[in-house]
This record gives sequence, C-alpha cells and structure tokens, in this order.
Amino acid sequence: MDLRHLQAIVEIVRHNSFTRAAEALHVTQPTISKMIKNLENELRIEIFARDGKRVKLTDAGEAIVRHAGPILQSFDNLVTEINDLTYLNKGSIRIGLPPMAGSSFFPPVIKSFQERYPGISIRMVEDGARRIEEGIADGSLDVGVVLLPVDETAFESFPIVEDRLKVILHPSHPLAERSRIELAELEGEPFILFNNDFALHERIVRECRAIGFEPRIACESSQWDFIGELAAAGLGVAMLPETICRAIPPSKARTVPLVNPIIPWQLVLAWKRDGYISLAAREWIRFTRDVFASSFSSSASSST
Repeated sequence: MDLRHLQAIVEIVRHNSFTRAAEALHVTQPTISKMIKNLENELRIEIFARDGKRVKLTDAGEAIVRHAGPILQSFDNLVTEINDLTYLNKGSIRIGLPPMAGSSFFPPVIKSFQERYPGISIRMVEDGARRIEEGIADGSLDVGVVLLPVDETAFESFPIVEDRLKVILHPSHPLAERSRIELAELEGEPFILFNNDFALHERIVRECRAIGFEPRIACESSQWDFIGELAAAGLGVAMLPETICRAIPPSKARTVPLVNPIIPWQLVLAWKRDGYISLAAREWIRFTRDVFASSFSSSASSST
C-alpha cells in the first residue's frame, strides 16, 4: 500500500465513481480499477463491495478511508512545508555576531533581509569571535562573523570589514596629541582589553610579546563601548578598530593610529566547510555577500 492507493480510494468515495476518480487523478478508469484490485490482493481483503454500478465500502474499506484522510493531510502539509522552505517562505538561521560587528554593520542588513524574507526567523547570538568560531564548528551556529585568520580547511568565508586598530587615550595623556603611536611606546601602560572570549584579546597580547614586552592588563570587558569609556576616564589605554573609534567624541578621548606594527581588524562571515547548510542560511550567505560586496565596491570607488 502506498499514497497512490489511498488517494485513489478517497477519490472514488468522494466522486462515488471509478470513472470520475480516474479523471480527477489523471489516469484511465482501467488503471484505477487495477490499482484497487492489486491492493485488495495484497491485503487479502475487499475494499469495495461489488453491487452493480454503486460504489459501496466494505468494513475494511471504511477503516482505510478513516485513516487515509489524516495520512493524506499530513503528506500535503509536508509538501507545503517543503515548498515553503524551498521558496524561502519560512525557516530559521542561527547567526553569531561579535558586539562591535553586530551594532556597527548588521542592523540595516538584517532589516533588509527580513523585509525580503519575513517568514525566516533570525536568532542572533552575541559573543566574542573565538566563541562564535567554536559555535560554527560544533553546529550550534549556522554562520557567524569572526576575525581573520580562520582555518580554511574547516571554514568557508568571505570578507565583510577591513580595518585597523587605533589607540584610545585620555586627552591629558602624554601621547594623546601624537599623530601616530608605536606599540613599543605603550610598554608599561595599563591596558584595557576585551576578555579571553574575543580573538582581539589574544591578537593584541601576541603582538606585544612579539616586540618584547608583556602587556599589563588593568581591566577586561566584553563591551566595546565600556572599554572606550574606561580609556576616556583615564584608567588605561585601549585599542579598538578605527570604525568604532569614530563614535568616540574627541572631547572625551583621543584616538591615534597604531603603527609598527599595524594591527589589522579584518572580519569575515564564516560557515562550516563540510556539513549541511539550510536553504535559509544559504540565502543569508548569498544576500550578505552581495551587500558587503557592494560596500567594498563603493569604498574602492570613493578612494580613487
């Protein structure tokens, strides 16, 4: 027994006719009669009582019809849901966003995406890039924004933001009026950093060690705006991307380019190279790639 048999029986009962049921199913009358006969032989029962031209169900036939309705309805619901997913009328995406990327770059992207696909729900997880990378790897996130470099054998990605770090200092700091600051000049200064969940923490510590000193960490936070406020209050020096530094008023703090070395802040949207990617997540990747590709093109045009 399969769905075709159930559909045939239900149509025969609905139309009270083998011929009309065959027309409804776009098959010939002998074909539908043969289907019913084969099923009766398979189950060793009679489904329809032969009573001249009348269509009458046997007890076994009534039992089949009673169960056929919910089965066929469930199948129709399944087909509808698959079609919805295929045409992106519904679905869900789990996206990991670091605080700086989420607040600075993604609100308009998410708004545009949901206007185009209102049936797709977005669950955002705000965390450090390191934790987001772990979430993508273990499957708890579909996609996420992480900091370069990433393991290209494990993840696929495309660029979103290319930026560099600047030093944030209190206006009265001796280095506040400099046009640029070398990292070595910050030896001995109290550092205000992101906590260990953020890839930028390890990046700054590693660069300090590479030039010969261990940074003196005075405070750690998971919030970029709080880090900026602490530096503006004179509790230490902080390093944040230039894009973020633009939001800090010069009256509260000075932001000075960091050089020797320049520490890049390059964000990518990443997803697991191997494994299932839902249709909704695939469309988010395509949509986001197009948005940021346009942004990069606009930036390149304005700089030439």
